[in-house]
Amino acid sequence: MFNRFKIYLKNFDWIIFAAVLLLVTFGLVEIYSVALGRGNLEPLNFQKQIIFAGTGFLLLFAFAFIDSYFLKSLSRYWYGLALLVLAAVLIFGSTIRGTKGWFSLSGFSLQPVEFVKIILILFLADYFSRLAVKVKTARHFLISGLFTLILIALVLLQPDFGSALILGAIWLMMSLAAGFKRKYFVMVAAVALILLIVAWFFLFKTYQKERIINFLQPQTNSLESGYHVSQAMIAVGSGGLTGKGVGFGSQSQLKFLPEAQNDFIFAVIAEELGFLGVILILGFYSIFFTRCFLVLRKINNDFGIYFLIGAGGLIFIQIFINIGMNLGIMPIVGLSLPYVSYGGSSLISLLVLTGIMENIIIKSKISY
Repeated sequence: MFNRFKIYLKNFDWIIFAAVLLLVTFGLVEIYSVALGRGNLEPLNFQKQIIFAGTGFLLLFAFAFIDSYFLKSLSRYWYGLALLVLAAVLIFGSTIRGTKGWFSLSGFSLQPVEFVKIILILFLADYFSRLAVKVKTARHFLISGLFTLILIALVLLQPDFGSALILGAIWLMMSLAAGFKRKYFVMVAAVALILLIVAWFFLFKTYQKERIINFLQPQTNSLESGYHVSQAMIAVGSGGLTGKGVGFGSQSQLKFLPEAQNDFIFAVIAEELGFLGVILILGFYSIFFTRCFLVLRKINNDFGIYFLIGAGGLIFIQIFINIGMNLGIMPIVGLSLPYVSYGGSSLISLLVLTGIMENIIIKSKISY
């Protein structure tokens, strides 16, 4: 047992871990900065985030030592659990910021969809890896899409359009990696456009339509529904080269910037640490993705390849959308900045995801 532990530690990818640790630490600093200029609740959020980070890193190491093939063998059961939890949250869940997607208990809230993202990656990686030596037919394309669509439908009922978008993006990226014909994706795009039109007239609520309109014209309604976008853009633009200093950002400290520790923490970083701070955090992400790309080429099994593509794709898309929200080039869909934003469910689930990635890397190194 001890020898196995030493072998795992020897093959643990410390570069990926270091990049993640730096990002989490960066986030803690900025969450504390936001707490400096706000009420009594904000310092409590900082303390909670420390607990979330500690729990998450413990789970990261735990999942790094749990056989990923064991998790793979249970992927169908994980998927069933995802359906059950998403259905349960619609019945018993709490509503936060207009979305009924949380279980609340003793001051803590759990957002199940963050863990459902991992389950979908696990399920699709298992499904596509079993098709590795078979022809990628339309049947398999539709089946994988249907399983994903069921999860998306349950998430849309909350409604959580940001998470639904991420689930769809996970399936799209992993399907592209699986090598399905391009015409299948063209058909999906056409169907998605039709569904979007239908949703606009029959499903989207007023505030969701306003978010899309603000995405197209963010400055036209800056004192009402476009307020978030305008304040984020002001914060980003006012940081200059070196920023105003930690704890001295006017937009975040004076509460002009809503959800400063969550959706708009990138704007806080840009305002307080300036262009250099933005370069620094993007540098940490670059180290993470560069290392993931390098190890991906050495993974010697299809399941591991698909899982790393899905996991890396999830993190990349979420970064892209979150930063786009802060720059006013993407609609506000309530997605956090991975490893950095405040939020227990998001941080812990990402660290669990990182742990599974580490196990796949470790096993590939051992059997290489």
